[in-house]
Amino acid sequence: MSGQTISEKIFSRAANKVIHAGEFAFASVDCAMANDITAPLAVQGFNEILAGQKEKKVWDPKKVVIVFDHQAPADSLNAANIHIMLRKFAKEQNIINYDVCEGICHQIMVEKGHVKPGELIVGADSHTCTYGALGAFATGIGSTDMASVLATGRLWFKAPQSIRFEISGRLPDRVCAKDVILHIIGDVGADGASYQACEYAGPTVKDMDISERMTLCNMAIEMGAKAGIVEPDKKTETYLKERISGFNFGPFRSDGDANYIQRREYDVSELEPQVACPHNVDNVKSVSKVEGTKIDQIFIGSCTNGRVDDLKVVADILEGNKIAEGVRVIIILASKDEYMKALKAGFIETFIGAGAAVGAPCCGPCMGGSFGLLGDGEVGLATSNRNFKGRQGSTKAFVYLCSPATAAASALRGKITDPRTI
Repeated sequence: MSGQTISEKIFSRAANKVIHAGEFAFASVDCAMANDITAPLAVQGFNEILAGQKEKKVWDPKKVVIVFDHQAPADSLNAANIHIMLRKFAKEQNIINYDVCEGICHQIMVEKGHVKPGELIVGADSHTCTYGALGAFATGIGSTDMASVLATGRLWFKAPQSIRFEISGRLPDRVCAKDVILHIIGDVGADGASYQACEYAGPTVKDMDISERMTLCNMAIEMGAKAGIVEPDKKTETYLKERISGFNFGPFRSDGDANYIQRREYDVSELEPQVACPHNVDNVKSVSKVEGTKIDQIFIGSCTNGRVDDLKVVADILEGNKIAEGVRVIIILASKDEYMKALKAGFIETFIGAGAAVGAPCCGPCMGGSFGLLGDGEVGLATSNRNFKGRQGSTKAFVYLCSPATAAASALRGKITDPRTI
């Protein structure tokens, strides 16, 4: 039998037996997360599963996290009442609840130390794959599956095959991890990695910090993948030791003779900034092909690109400049911690001085469920991860996706702009 990928090793540990791709595993979950959109149905299902029992208790309160982020602060009476119900559930169960304006669930899970290398993490949100940046197998599940996890702490999985993406080359100026992952998605296609694990490797990934690796893993789902994952290294260890008291790092990596369904190689040394065009994430073009497209609104933030590293690039471009007339720019940090870093660095003052609106940490316009929606016929440019019809408001609107650098440059000119020309 050949060696194992990192994903196969994680499932083997979680199932307490050797698991290879294609095999089914009844695996123990290390941590489970739900947000204010997905948790209500999970709680309802949990109560139904344990109906008739004297005590309805989650399997392990220390391993369950609820985050308010999609409609936080509450943007409707219904959302407010959902928050009330979830606060009550969290208190009764003695589980962790990050309330309004703490940040986006995927940023919170990583920065608050709820994810460690080699763990199996599930979240009732498709972008749970973000946590693979720390060497965990993290995947999104439905609310009804989450109900089962809340009750038992276990779930059936089919161990996925893995695609290894070997990325090499030094990224050009103002080209970043977002451009890399958009380029890969455009090449692989929206369903090119269906139910597979995207394993990112190579010298370029090794040089990336955790924030950039989170961007890569976050968008694995946009190729249809079950998870995105990066083998943990010294950067992972340093990041976690700053967040988890007494954390002991153990190497967790794929074997040299592991089997991959594909191995794909990319040299990014001459990569241009990339833009995903309406209405599909895999409709990717180099910025030169869409440069000049007029923009009505720009959204900078989200779980993909809402960290202070992303916003530093934006601040560098906006510093001392004014946003073009007729363009709305909304900037939202991914968490309160990231917001405070940006505040102390002077970035918030720079954004407001340039004419942007800065919001409290949350998902904001990303899913079109809160503020900052696009109207009929409007064109939006966003650093988020999806651009489907109606994703950020009207089904008659058009959404382009790009990097923070491209978004900031475009804000100054009111049209899609190559950031290398600013």
